[in-house]
Amino acid sequence: MITTGELKKNTIILLDGELYKILEYQHVKQGRGSAVTRITLRGLRNGATTDRTFPAGSKFEDVELDRQVVQLQYVDGETYHFMDTASYEQVELSAADVGSARYYLREQDTADLLSFESRAIDLELPTAVVLKVAWTEPGVRGDTASAANKQATMDTGLVVNVPLFVNIGDRVKVDTRTGEYLGIERG
Repeated sequence: MITTGELKKNTIILLDGELYKILEYQHVKQGRGSAVTRITLRGLRNGATTDRTFPAGSKFEDVELDRQVVQLQYVDGETYHFMDTASYEQVELSAADVGSARYYLREQDTADLLSFESRAIDLELPTAVVLKVAWTEPGVRGDTASAANKQATMDTGLVVNVPLFVNIGDRVKVDTRTGEYLGIERG
């Protein structure tokens, strides 16, 4: 069992017989009355996002997940083909199962595939990945009072705010949790 005080972002819990991934949580202490925890959950079966409020100290059933390292081999339309790096088994996931992770995955990249009762439920990515800038406006330096940014589209389709000096073809490091620019990759 896991209590509201032990919750973390991306934790997977079993609630009302369904698996949910915690997207956001907030501990709220009101002036009079007891504390509550507001949680934003994403259902792993249907992908629906919901907000729920629980009294502080509520307990949830923690889930034991199987973890295997997989490598993206290729994408065929709406089907992503992965290979288990240990057993060389092929694993197919739909675009809906891959979700927003598709913006951070390129062929030959690895990720952790989480499964529950032999069913793939989620992909866990490294905290940062290096992506190539496919398109961006040319940066024009001018008199700016603060750091100026522009939008850049990565080779995976992800749109990221980057500094003005980033150009097409540059390789940039992006945080997979927030989608934010972390730096330019040299070499």
